[in-house]
Amino acid sequence: MFEHFRKFEYNFAGRPLVIETGKMAQLANGSCLVRYGETAVLCCATASAAPRDGIDFLPLSVDYEEKLYSVGRIPGSWNRREGRPTEHAILCSRVIDRPIRPLFPKDLRNDIVLSLTVMSVDPDCEPEVAAMFGASLALTISDIPWNGPIAGVHVGLVDGKLIINPTAEQREKSDLQLTVAGSAKKVVMIEAGANEVEDDTMYDAIMLAHEEIKKLVAFIDSIQKEIGKEKFSYESCVVDPEMFDRIEAMVKEDVMAALDTDDKKVRDARLQPIYQRVYDELEEDYPDSKVMIDECLYKLQKKIVRHWLLTEQKRVDGRRMDQIRPLDAEVALLPRTHGSGMFTRGQTQVLTTCTLAPMSEIQQLDGIDLEDSKRYMHHYNMPGFSVGEAKAARSPGRREIGHGALAERSLVPVLPTVEEFPYAIRCVSEVISSNGSTSQASVCGSTLALMDAGVPIKAPVAGISCGLITEGERWMTMIDIQGLEDFFGDMDFKVAGTKKGITSIQMDLKIDGLTPEIIKSAFEVTRKGRLYIIDEYLLKALPAPRPDVSKYAPKMIITKIDPDKIRDVIGSGGKVIQKICADTNCKIDIEDDGSIFIAAVNKDDGYRALAIIEAIAKDPEPGTIFMGTVTRIMNFGAFVEIAPGKEGLVHISQLDKKRVGKVEDVVSVGDQIKVMVTEIDDKGRLNLSRKDALAAVDD
Repeated sequence: MFEHFRKFEYNFAGRPLVIETGKMAQLANGSCLVRYGETAVLCCATASAAPRDGIDFLPLSVDYEEKLYSVGRIPGSWNRREGRPTEHAILCSRVIDRPIRPLFPKDLRNDIVLSLTVMSVDPDCEPEVAAMFGASLALTISDIPWNGPIAGVHVGLVDGKLIINPTAEQREKSDLQLTVAGSAKKVVMIEAGANEVEDDTMYDAIMLAHEEIKKLVAFIDSIQKEIGKEKFSYESCVVDPEMFDRIEAMVKEDVMAALDTDDKKVRDARLQPIYQRVYDELEEDYPDSKVMIDECLYKLQKKIVRHWLLTEQKRVDGRRMDQIRPLDAEVALLPRTHGSGMFTRGQTQVLTTCTLAPMSEIQQLDGIDLEDSKRYMHHYNMPGFSVGEAKAARSPGRREIGHGALAERSLVPVLPTVEEFPYAIRCVSEVISSNGSTSQASVCGSTLALMDAGVPIKAPVAGISCGLITEGERWMTMIDIQGLEDFFGDMDFKVAGTKKGITSIQMDLKIDGLTPEIIKSAFEVTRKGRLYIIDEYLLKALPAPRPDVSKYAPKMIITKIDPDKIRDVIGSGGKVIQKICADTNCKIDIEDDGSIFIAAVNKDDGYRALAIIEAIAKDPEPGTIFMGTVTRIMNFGAFVEIAPGKEGLVHISQLDKKRVGKVEDVVSVGDQIKVMVTEIDDKGRLNLSRKDALAAVDD
């Protein structure tokens, strides 16, 4: 039945990589089922027959789809089916998109969709690695024009040793989570999170990954030779050379003058009449060609900026190649937030807030990977006004989610442990002005906000970007690229880290790859930049995390009890814990191992809750003072409940400092009084003293 079915096998980092083609999804332009260990991903590449009208970019969609049946689970949503992609799925889509996109022909405008469906997951064989391989293979064997193949691997660092595609157990202990994609000759994409890994170690990991990638690319080439289709011809959307020459002759000098400023608003204002002049001039000879005219003007600006950079060593804002734009760092801008910090670099400005909350507010995750919760959350928003556009607010797109995740990854390695700082933490970066590398400004702003909130981070983290211009064998890097250099350049190499080492990398590329020399140069440039930002701005704005959290933040108290006593603290139907929360104005979270987290805006309330819980779960020690409730009155004394289910006797002689004739002269049922535990007799009964408690308070 499946006459075109073929099977190909390869040993990938000690585990079997099996490729099946010709059996599933045969109506796609190219498809394959990738089996890596017991992981299985169906990868399909499909292209439209013709380009869309009036489009001036490649409409490529990469959809990495997580199916919960792949890990034997039913979705937790109301209708019990997968909904919008998880954050992890979106990040995987972006990681696969970035190395694939630059390798399509620049003049291709047909719609292209890569559908990567995760159908089975082996925790030791990560599905995103299989999906990247499958996406490259599906495109390579299809008839879609593409200048691949590429392949990708993960690299871990366990006990000082670099490991290709670490297992689940190794990933838990790894100080590095690095993804590298590349062709047979060059590195195309880098994405990393790291526990302050040194630049040289990171470079070695990238080179190790590329050696494995070369073998995978050769494997794909061998499959393509056997079953690859001939690439289809397409309607080229290349710029009309006659139109371009005419526009260049008409407005080149004006465009050069318009671009020569460090102010984005001035530049845009100068360019607007130039665009209108060209539209008016060419309307008769080129009717209905506004999209192509825009493309010509874009190409002209790109030509000018790249010539300035590569030949004249000139940047549009007059900076040197190794010079960062003017910087500024501020903290405590918003009085009622738990922490805030604003970082400004040129016309890029990001305001980050930090919110602290009880551990019960950590984010629960419903995905196919092993991570089921997240204590630190970082969100990134970029409204239209930040780039001067009148654009209504929308829910975050893939770019916003990706930038938030990058900042999150950058800061996780320096956060204190739960035991050191028992809070759920959320940072929100609001981009209020954008002219290049807002994601790295978010990293800097978040360091400020965390320190302002009193989070005892291990070290400040700064982020900076490095750009690249290439022409044949010539190339040059530059630090802190602004928007124009990003648009018209070949690379945005973002590195964040501490003085000790790197915590994250993200590389966006528009060419066919990087050589080892370019990667080394980018590391050197970004390291100098981040050290300068940390020393000269972040630490001068706030030399260390504040010693205490904001008065508006909850105060956290941790204790641990015998797990067998949890039921006593919770009580029947939760009555006991609910009463403690109501009486002390606290929020209390209890974990299965007996860990208890008490959150209170007023710390005294927190310690009251702690005393009650410990009185229930532990035998009170003599000398401990409690606030108790009088429950019964006898002629010889009063019984006082110091905690639910824990009651003791205050003898009439212990009710007051002076002699008491009748118990009712001092207390009544329902009164709240302070008492001290004086004795626990051999039957476990509590003897209490109000007299001693009063004396202790007076002292």
